[in-house]
Amino acid sequence: MSGEVRLVGLAHGLLLGLVLACPLAAPDLLPWGIDALLLVGGFQLRLADRRFTLRPGVRNWVSHIRMAPTRLFRWAAAALAATIAGHGGLSVAILLAALMCELLAYPIATWLLGMRSLRVAAAALVLLIIAAGLPGEMALHLVACFMTGVAACMVWLRGPDGEPRALAIALSGGVAAAATSLCFPGALPFAAPTVIVCAAWILAHLSMLRRQLLPWRLDIAPVRP
Repeated sequence: MSGEVRLVGLAHGLLLGLVLACPLAAPDLLPWGIDALLLVGGFQLRLADRRFTLRPGVRNWVSHIRMAPTRLFRWAAAALAATIAGHGGLSVAILLAALMCELLAYPIATWLLGMRSLRVAAAALVLLIIAAGLPGEMALHLVACFMTGVAACMVWLRGPDGEPRALAIALSGGVAAAATSLCFPGALPFAAPTVIVCAAWILAHLSMLRRQLLPWRLDIAPVRP
């Protein structure tokens, strides 16, 4: 599945490059870039990890790390970018968030939400978006961003994939969230993760978009060479 949804992977790589360039080009945008990087990273991880439940044993608790250990370099790259930009506190928060997400939050989310329905996954996504927008400890904020991406992928996997109607709904949601942030700047902390989630859904739907099936009609002459 992860190999088929290529646009999300390309967007994740592009975000990583932009985050690494932020210390030189736009240091003030670095925190927003890291939020987007972690959210899409959570989406990508859930997409690649097809487990519905955790298997017994300590090694299976961290099987998502054993599956792709090089993925951890993105945490290190984000922390390095924050250090270069002069955000030492953010760098420490990224490393703490990496430990909490990889060793605690993601395995627990797989255990709690792996077999749940679309409604439960959608409710968890809404709560995580709210948690990501609330002020608080930076490390916990980054954990909420990462887990928002995980929940967004769970919702996408349980919903219709590649249908024009679902693509239109995701596009409308992203536009509505962006417009809300422009009209009400105070809503930006909640609108920003919503826009990123909708953007990830749009890219995922575009990667799987299928043409609408048309029934065969007898009144249409067959095409002959």
